[in-house]
Amino acid sequence: MCRIFGFRSVIQSQVHRSLISADNALMIQSERHSDGWGVAYYVAGAPHVIKSVNTAMSDHLFQRVSGVVTSETVLAHLRKATQGQLSTINTHPFQYGSWVFAHNGNIRGFSEIRPAILEKIPPVLRRFILGDTDSEALFYLLLGKMARRCELHRPGYSLRDLADAAREAVAEICELAGPLCPDSDAAPTNNFLTFVITNGRTMLAHQGGKTLHVSTHKQRCPDRDHCPSFAPECEGTSTDGFVSHLIFSSEPLHGDNVWEPMAVGEMIGADWRMQLQRFPGSAATASAVAQAPEESGGGGELVELRAARRSRS
Repeated sequence: MCRIFGFRSVIQSQVHRSLISADNALMIQSERHSDGWGVAYYVAGAPHVIKSVNTAMSDHLFQRVSGVVTSETVLAHLRKATQGQLSTINTHPFQYGSWVFAHNGNIRGFSEIRPAILEKIPPVLRRFILGDTDSEALFYLLLGKMARRCELHRPGYSLRDLADAAREAVAEICELAGPLCPDSDAAPTNNFLTFVITNGRTMLAHQGGKTLHVSTHKQRCPDRDHCPSFAPECEGTSTDGFVSHLIFSSEPLHGDNVWEPMAVGEMIGADWRMQLQRFPGSAATASAVAQAPEESGGGGELVELRAARRSRS
């Protein structure tokens, strides 16, 4: 399916290596995910979103953008279409105000349940849906849940509220489309809801069946001797919850970063202060498990998400 790269840092940083020059950089991965690309980055708090239906590997614009982007927040996406036509409108990341969103996966049976999903989106938001993808519908469903909790344009949007809204949106999709498929290699027609969302300050990722890896520190920072923001958490697990960087990637990128896989149903994010929070799937979902359908290619399990609001800790 698709590939996602999300980056958040305490300092403005270049992402050239992650997007272009690493052995398995996003551009290299585009050979297998060739239905378009998009990069969103923030300048002075405002998102700049650039998209193309071309393959990143052969698109000089992707190389040019990736080579010059310096930002505290970047969200990039390679598309391998499962729903919707090949067009710029259907290409990720999707944007509403300061929020940008990228999805790796598929809403099972989307064409049949699309009207029911759209009905759950407030009309004031629904009118901004321009394409025909399941991903854009998921984004606006999530925005609707967020708007009920806090003003969407508030810069310091609460990470807890964002996580609660995401949990509710995922649960409603699963009620319509069936449980999440935890087998990342299963047929793409299964229900997969892996995504990353950010407003440039707060960033949250949800592992919804398609693999997603997270990094919060490096083995050894090559800039440790001259970076003014260098701190112990740059090269080790944070002891107070604050991190210097937060990176999400569908595949662990080669280099200095230490990666760990996220579990199905797990959410991880950082707020505007770069305070890291983890929202384990097991603590916010039901334990119902079902056999994978025949279309998944045999075997496997489906983990069904149910809405369960986490108490504030």
